[in-house]
Amino acid sequence: MKETRDFIEKLGYPAGGTQDIPSSTKTFPDGAQYRVELPSVEGPASFEALIEACEKYDVYIHRISQGSGIMLLTDEELKQMAEIGQRENLEVSLFVGPRGTYDVTSMQHASSGKIAGLRSQGMDQLVYAIEDVKRACHFGIRSILVSDEGLLTLVNEFKKAGELPSDLVVKISVQMAQSNPVSIKLIQDAGADTYNVPTDLTLAKLSEIRQAIHMPIDIYIEAPDDIGGYVRHYEIAEIIRVAAPVYIKFGLRNSPNIYPSGTHLESVSIALCKERVRRAKIGLDLLKRYAPDLKTSQKGAEGLGVPVGTVVHS
Repeated sequence: MKETRDFIEKLGYPAGGTQDIPSSTKTFPDGAQYRVELPSVEGPASFEALIEACEKYDVYIHRISQGSGIMLLTDEELKQMAEIGQRENLEVSLFVGPRGTYDVTSMQHASSGKIAGLRSQGMDQLVYAIEDVKRACHFGIRSILVSDEGLLTLVNEFKKAGELPSDLVVKISVQMAQSNPVSIKLIQDAGADTYNVPTDLTLAKLSEIRQAIHMPIDIYIEAPDDIGGYVRHYEIAEIIRVAAPVYIKFGLRNSPNIYPSGTHLESVSIALCKERVRRAKIGLDLLKRYAPDLKTSQKGAEGLGVPVGTVVHS
């Protein structure tokens, strides 16, 4: 890429670039600068299809996440999700439910109310959400997706009191939507372990956030249409450089929102998972081409919420 920029400058044009943005010196505990996440893996069948696609395309991932919610998985499906994650040594991050979009409220449909859609509505939903987390942990899950500040605070208190596992990874959803260093540091201080920033942040804004926090940043390299639809494959190397440690996350443009998913959408979910792996292959090949020295983690690395296997009590 440098040769291309140099030639453009010889022609008398500015060659662009982001060299003035400082490089992050922070890393994951193992010294890695990036890890890979694939989202919207909505059940065991989709998970197995994704693993097969990763083998086909030689794509190496560290985390999968799910959006429909713990509450919409059967006990057997939860057990299977945990078992697949343990077998593959991957983090399995499941969304906590219920949330506002599942409640009897019209706020999510109001033109100015969409940002409140995934917040917890009232104390009952917070209680239900904690019960959802307990159920996931019972089956060995060790990573959850949270989109409400109050729920984050409660989960942190339950962890400190030993009511939830101390190694439970709390991943913040892109839907929480804090977009500046001060707000995101507040979320870190409230107990977040990893933060999914809004999809439209520039490299300079990502750098500002990185300078204020130590937790990993999750960022969509390709974003679904309903959260921006951006495709930022050529920026991957610079995103890692300025914002490490990061989870680079491959969603899918021009795809339907299938939340909440189920067996009626299983074939669609499987097809979407396979294509996300293919998109990840394209992005990771670009990364190897332009920044082969950037470091990634091994599967099961420190800090990953790999399931511990089913915990059964009478």
